[in-house]
Amino acid sequence: MHKIHPARGYEPKRCWVNERQKICYADRDEAERSARLVEFEHGLAPGALDVYKCEYGEHWHLANKKSPR
Repeated sequence: MHKIHPARGYEPKRCWVNERQKICYADRDEAERSARLVEFEHGLAPGALDVYKCEYGEHWHLANKKSPR
């Protein structure tokens, strides 16, 4: 479930992966759509981001293909 905080606006669900909090996506399709949008918004090459299932829960995350998770 996503939260809307009055002062900050939309707050996506997050979980800890290693030493970082990463945004959680409900399923692979949602993560894929978000990856393509982020690539477009930030001028990244298509396919620069990868999606993966979180080992700590039933959700998905985005990752840079060049960086280890």
